[in-house]
Amino acid sequence: MKGVIYLDYQATTPTDRAVFDAMLPWLRDDFANPHSAHRLGRAAAAAVEVARERVAALLPDDGAVTFTSGATEALNIAIQGAARRGQALDPKRIRVLAADTEHSAVRDTVLSLAAEGFEPVLLPVGVDGLLDRDAVEAALDDRTALLAVMLVNNEIGVIQPAEMLAGLAHDVGALFLCDAVQGFGRVTLPQSADMIALSGHKVYGPKGIGALWVRNGLVLPPLHYGGGQEKGLRPGTLSPALCVGLGEAARLMAVRKEEDTAHIDALWARARELFAGWTLNGSADMRYHGNLNVRRPGLDAARLMSECRNIAISLGSACASGSGRPSHVLRALGLSDKDARSSIRLGFGCMTSVEELEQAAYAINAAADLQGAGKAVT
Repeated sequence: MKGVIYLDYQATTPTDRAVFDAMLPWLRDDFANPHSAHRLGRAAAAAVEVARERVAALLPDDGAVTFTSGATEALNIAIQGAARRGQALDPKRIRVLAADTEHSAVRDTVLSLAAEGFEPVLLPVGVDGLLDRDAVEAALDDRTALLAVMLVNNEIGVIQPAEMLAGLAHDVGALFLCDAVQGFGRVTLPQSADMIALSGHKVYGPKGIGALWVRNGLVLPPLHYGGGQEKGLRPGTLSPALCVGLGEAARLMAVRKEEDTAHIDALWARARELFAGWTLNGSADMRYHGNLNVRRPGLDAARLMSECRNIAISLGSACASGSGRPSHVLRALGLSDKDARSSIRLGFGCMTSVEELEQAAYAINAAADLQGAGKAVT
């Protein structure tokens, strides 16, 4: 990435050097299966458990952490498991609710349950990207098995009132799932959640590892069967290196939280100045400051990305890039296809410098100005 200014932290974060160093011995020398009974296997298992404790330290006290291959798997286990559990306990509980602005890992999984006879419901949001309490209450009833809501939206950075939403779900006997992928270690987690999903590569850790936190006493049916690892909820051989990497990333997020928050707040303030002529997508108040999603009338955002090829920004979710479709999140805010396609997302974090942000902003604004003047960047 030499020569590229990286501003796509919602897609993935750089791997912290300390995380890499912690993982290296488990990739190179300490190769034993953590589920083996011999001394080398027990040492690997001990490293996995230390990592589990470090992840759990950032989560509510009354639950357990299950390692997964990433947040998508964690969310699938939670959504499908909660829906099937609810219906097994009470046949009329067939409704599964989620915000219309959810990541596709939630949205598509919820919608897929229709094939099993469930009733998926996508809840509308306001122009600020926030769920309306009255609308959520109207949708929740004694037929609801699950309400799934993202804490920090991956495209627009809006923070949902997850604690309040969890209480509404519990009022009708439903479970509450929090997708905390973008908020883990950064934003206060809902202490009343029943399940919380997270991902390693969004917090300066490795790709290919995530976790699902499940409240004590809640038993979910597994998606897969095998050797019974992770108490049967997610069977399969764990990678000690990946688990250690996530554990170290979680530890660092806790240690550096105050410093990182101050740095990102400063970047946000400067970014708002640099993009003062652009319109902010989503709430200006209820949002995580490491995400700036803005639009400019008449802009061809895809063309702008090509013109600013030495700046890594995004049009929205990396998982949906290249689809050619306007962002479903921006459409849910009430934006037209044209406005959605004139929007860009900048994401920054603890490794972003003010100088990098300024250089990127000057180049992006210059390219946008040339588009407005009907000229091409050469």
